[in-house]
Amino acid sequence: MAQRSVSISYQGPTYEVCVVGQELTLDIYRSVPSGAESFEIMRTPSIDISLIYNKNHTEKAQKGTKVSLYKSPVIVMSSAEASADLNDCKVKVFYYGTGDSPVGSALLYLTCVYVSLDADVSRTGAVSRGVKDKGSWSWGPDGKGAILLVNCDRDREGSGGTDSTDVGAPNAADIKDMSPMVLTMEGPKEVFKFHQLILHIPPSQATKVRLYHKGDYGYLHVLGGAKLSYEVQRGNNREMGFYVEGLDFPDVDFPGLVHISLSLQRISDSHELFVEKVAFRLTPWIMTPNTQKPLEVYVCSVQDNWPFLKELMSFVKKAQCQLNMCPELENCGDRWIQDEMEFGYIEAPHKCFPVVFDSPRDRGLNGMPFNRFLGRDFGYVTREPENKDDVSDLDSFGNLEISPPVKAKGKNYPLGRILIGGTLPNSDPLSPAITRASMNKVLKDFLAAQLVQSPVELYSDWLFVGHIDEFMSFVPAPDKKGFRLLLASPNVCLELLREKEKQNYGGTLMFEGLDIVPYSITEILSDDKVLKGSAYAQKCIDLNRNIMKEELGLSEEDIIDIPMLFKLVSGYNQAESFFPNMVNMLVLGQFLGIPKPFGPKINGKCCLEQKVCSLLEPLGLDCTFIDDFGPYHQKCGEVHCGTNVIRKPFSDKWWHCLP
Repeated sequence: MAQRSVSISYQGPTYEVCVVGQELTLDIYRSVPSGAESFEIMRTPSIDISLIYNKNHTEKAQKGTKVSLYKSPVIVMSSAEASADLNDCKVKVFYYGTGDSPVGSALLYLTCVYVSLDADVSRTGAVSRGVKDKGSWSWGPDGKGAILLVNCDRDREGSGGTDSTDVGAPNAADIKDMSPMVLTMEGPKEVFKFHQLILHIPPSQATKVRLYHKGDYGYLHVLGGAKLSYEVQRGNNREMGFYVEGLDFPDVDFPGLVHISLSLQRISDSHELFVEKVAFRLTPWIMTPNTQKPLEVYVCSVQDNWPFLKELMSFVKKAQCQLNMCPELENCGDRWIQDEMEFGYIEAPHKCFPVVFDSPRDRGLNGMPFNRFLGRDFGYVTREPENKDDVSDLDSFGNLEISPPVKAKGKNYPLGRILIGGTLPNSDPLSPAITRASMNKVLKDFLAAQLVQSPVELYSDWLFVGHIDEFMSFVPAPDKKGFRLLLASPNVCLELLREKEKQNYGGTLMFEGLDIVPYSITEILSDDKVLKGSAYAQKCIDLNRNIMKEELGLSEEDIIDIPMLFKLVSGYNQAESFFPNMVNMLVLGQFLGIPKPFGPKINGKCCLEQKVCSLLEPLGLDCTFIDDFGPYHQKCGEVHCGTNVIRKPFSDKWWHCLP
């Protein structure tokens, strides 16, 4: 609020309340005795008074120093400490004419109170005291401003949803998800007979935040929803503790900032004497890339995938991770657990917990993210389009990935960049005959609004299923870069097969031992459907390659081409994998669970597996090839599509970023 002015008069005393640290302008010019030409100011020691003549000339008011009224300096006063008694601070102004005796005087009685609303604006995990400018919020390592977890887990007993949607009283566990705030009040109790302290929030933020005060009988809901203001009862307490609850994630219509204000008002006319704001930012939802440490792996058990599950169990055990199987009663025969949800997390200085993001695809696994994961210190969020008919395959989360930390175009992305799949440009000659909408706007808006993992849109609808995990993946690397981008490469695969044909292995069979018709290398190299599909796919992958090189700051040395072939799907002019797609892998640290390609065996070894091992093992990566042919590949998916992983949060803090 603007600096408050206090006018005094030589005709009688003035009484005023001053908040410690607040600067008040003292108006001595409105009521001046006749014949006065100069003035002198005397004050109680705890009151500081400055005379401001211009921006370059300021003096302290001194006893015995007369100042010409015609110079009209601005008089600013402030208090350094709270009063012990009502009206125990005084400012007296003597007016002088031409003689040595005053021609009149004006007296101001001040009662000084200390009022402060404090939160963890320094981001240490504890309430910060004595910090100024609490109403602003800034990013970066030197930034300040308080942070709110979105209370999207479920601690409250009997709650049918997240705690943020439950209007019941919080319990002790739920309070730990909230940010503490302390109101400090010092000064004579009598002053609050005529003045009141009011906490309030703007109406536009009433659905984004709630405030609780701990009373004798539990936690009292005092702000949020229909409650826009709360009169604080001083009582005998110097301090009052509050807990601030965040209710919603940043989104296209909500930038994530909320403000709680404290005002000191006169009861007689509700005039505000002092206002202080505290700014809070709601936590963004943060994704974790393949390079983060895996904690738990999830997979669905369905009627036909038991052999796959046995191989997966062995692989996960080797990677020293926990494997969780979701039974068919829970998954309703839907095996595509990657498409249904994405694991991420939220973090504040005082707490961090995982949050599952539920996609709008809503097939057999529809209820699982909510029913299985939502609970104590495990949050849930979803975004659904208004019209369910607007949901397409591109809204499944196999079409949602995240890069490791990167630097691109001179900007750091310490938490990586979100990658989503969309449509080819309509002007592009490669555009499919049948196109789908891009990822739904409500999902794209939500992801962009988190700010800290600035999304990049790739092209994926050239694929029959349309998910970016069909042509790309990230794996860790033991160097400064820390990772490699793996891209499916028809060119590399065709080059390898042509080389083997020249070495007189043209009759060697692919898919040998499977319950399908095998192909020889020569037959593959002469199959028009495969050659056209692979050429089309290569052009589309190259478009994505160029986007990621620019938007993720990658060089060719950061990219590894993994052999892959594609075929066109009849009637759609879209492509699908010709053999199990090896980039669609499960990454658990240095252990890679790769779809077994069933490539041509030369000297008893699959040449495709050998090629992949030669590319990845020099990075210290351990390649395990898992047979997913029947239960996944023949149903248009692979190992990555059928698994999901909870990973360790980043060590870098999102509030240290510069969006």
